[in-house]
Amino acid sequence: MSSITSDDFAERMRAAISLSWSMFSRKVGTELLPINKEASMQLQYAYVLQQLLPLITFQDGEQFKLKLETGVRIDNSSREVDLLFKGDFDGRNHTIAIEMKCYRTKTSSDKLRGATDIFMKDVYFDLHRLERYIDSNFASAGVALVMNDLERLVHPKQKTAKCWRYDISHGAQFGAEHFDTSIGGKGIDFSLTRQYQLEWTKRGSFWFLEAEGAT
Repeated sequence: MSSITSDDFAERMRAAISLSWSMFSRKVGTELLPINKEASMQLQYAYVLQQLLPLITFQDGEQFKLKLETGVRIDNSSREVDLLFKGDFDGRNHTIAIEMKCYRTKTSSDKLRGATDIFMKDVYFDLHRLERYIDSNFASAGVALVMNDLERLVHPKQKTAKCWRYDISHGAQFGAEHFDTSIGGKGIDFSLTRQYQLEWTKRGSFWFLEAEGAT
């Protein structure tokens, strides 16, 4: 596990992501931070992480930057990375791409939200995107941060619907496989080359996940 006080600045960056996620989740869980959609999640989490940057700067010349919605072209298509965390020191560069997903049972206008199957598939597809960022040398590493308020996604009573091909429940293990199960009437075609095990943490009425692939 990366240490927030490591001599290696890249390890400090990775540890700062986890620490910020822990602090963010606790604040959301106690409703100190109101999060009603992905955009507010991105902004509030980035703010928490930004506060740590001076604290993880241990040497003159170390520079850390955060960029929201950074454009990138991968596999002949354009995409915006939710959050890009960049570090530079002594001629070395380290970039961590962060993709974020938020599912709330109700919308900001208090209407019930559906499309849980799309959310589940999108969590998997974010992992695919992160792998492509790394394989294309756009990023050195990738982390997915996910939150939701629907317990049946984390602890389902059954997994009979086809959407569970994209199993995001607590303890789910998957990877190094191809996915083509259609969702919402739209064709799906992507692969994961790394291995994943999902571990959710509950804070208040919300569930939080931090996922990173292992080779």
